[in-house]
Amino acid sequence: SEYKNYLLGLVFYKYLSDSELREVYEQENGQTTDFPTRSIQYQTLMDWFEDDSEELAEIIQLQKGYFIKPSQLFYTYRQQADRYEFNLTDLQAGFNELERQGDQFKGLFADIDLNSTKLGSNAQQRNVTITEVLRALDEIDLFEHDGDVIGDAYEYLIGQFAAGAGKKAGEFYTPQAVSRIISEIAAIGQEDRAPFHIYDPTMGSGSLMLNIRRYLSNPKQIHYHGQELNTTTYNLARMNLILHGVDQDRMNLNNGDTLDADWPTEEPHQFDAVVMNPPYSAKWSAADKFLSDQRFERFGKLAPKSKADFAFLLHGFYHLKDSGTMGIVLPHGVLFRGAAEGTIRQALLEMG
Repeated sequence: SEYKNYLLGLVFYKYLSDSELREVYEQENGQTTDFPTRSIQYQTLMDWFEDDSEELAEIIQLQKGYFIKPSQLFYTYRQQADRYEFNLTDLQAGFNELERQGDQFKGLFADIDLNSTKLGSNAQQRNVTITEVLRALDEIDLFEHDGDVIGDAYEYLIGQFAAGAGKKAGEFYTPQAVSRIISEIAAIGQEDRAPFHIYDPTMGSGSLMLNIRRYLSNPKQIHYHGQELNTTTYNLARMNLILHGVDQDRMNLNNGDTLDADWPTEEPHQFDAVVMNPPYSAKWSAADKFLSDQRFERFGKLAPKSKADFAFLLHGFYHLKDSGTMGIVLPHGVLFRGAAEGTIRQALLEMG
């Protein structure tokens, strides 16, 4: 599971590169479902680039929201790898260049350390490792299948890494079976609502939010709002949503501490569905200032310092519309522990 950042980051970069090649081919030859080999697509791009590089960059930027220079395409790196000319510094330059293309890519590859000794003890070994990965990934056609294959494959990989990481995986992944049942419950009675706003304050890789699409009539009108404390996992979620075809304007994600400061505070701050798999019995400050925090004040007590479970629940509840549904996974102690948790539970029950 230590390699998930490298592998998932490269799959993502390949997806954007190949997607650009297809876009260029369609711009030149009209809409098609029948694409030639990538070498032909690449040649189409090169011809246009040599003819008018500025026009090409402008049109692709407009269509895709980014433009990767021919020298930095995944396909180019693969060609270099075959000629033993590939260099990790070129790949790093490609990552850096993409990160400069607007907020949606900013800091996205920050956790991919191409100089790490995990990849090899010296520069040459690291080069060989990434070359092998480039070759293996480049065999895969990310577009030749129906449906959401790239997103689903990504999800599958995240799941496999989660299994390999054991218990710690809860940080970035909720098992699909649990995820589906929460989504199904959250969608009841709201199947036709559009636009539909969903919020996950501890979103991990974002898979819990994405599942709701299976149960709503207008999946293209779902807006995703999510927050994640761990920066690596936050970047994973951003990639995951982009790979599942979520446009920039339907994505509102934040890297921050959900309990420490309320987010989002601007509209919309209440949602049709809140889904959450927070860290179980996490520690938090439970400082007195939170007694006057709108999320917690009407319950009279705060979740104990050693168990933030109810703090997460009340945060989610505060952000739920009266007509909405929240699905949350918690350890069973929340059902019967006493003291402050008993007081909060009683207040929730008495409020109906």
